Amino acid sequence: MEAKKVKETRVIHTDQVLINDLNNYHTLFGGVLMKKMDACAVLSARRHSRVKECVTASTDSVNFIEPIRVTDSVCIESFVSYTGKKSMEIFCKVIAEDLDTGKRRLAATAFFTFVPLDENKRPLEVPGVIPETNEEMLLFESGKERENMRRVKREQNKELASKLTLDKPWD
Repeated sequence: MEAKKVKETRVIHTDQVLINDLNNYHTLFGGVLMKKMDACAVLSARRHSRVKECVTASTDSVNFIEPIRVTDSVCIESFVSYTGKKSMEIFCKVIAEDLDTGKRRLAATAFFTFVPLDENKRPLEVPGVIPETNEEMLLFESGKERENMRRVKREQNKELASKLTLDKPWD
């Protein structure tokens, strides 16, 4: 399986902010932004793995840096930043642009992990990724550490889930 360049997985989606997407502070709902990021990230994952189905295995390090307002456009850039044997880490960068002034600012970043599935819903191996730019190399070089942190967190979550009740809270 031949490794692919990061640029082959890049997805860029620009959208306007609509009034229905605003919270009571008149800024974009975080959940709306996360949905937009996930939609871009799955396209990056599918470009990299070239399969029909990729599922979100985890979302971590979602950082809301600057509020996004109705006067802004939202540009989401996603690409594969690191790969494991059967998973891909997708980095999302969100740039807000004030449409009146043209001023751009980093509004959010996030890391998603996707797993490609075969027709029997079993994980498939993924090709490696080749970073080229300084930003891509920075993210790639720190990817193993993030993968290890996710592994620890996954074990902690399994342990926690095993101790939680399924009882109805109103009984």
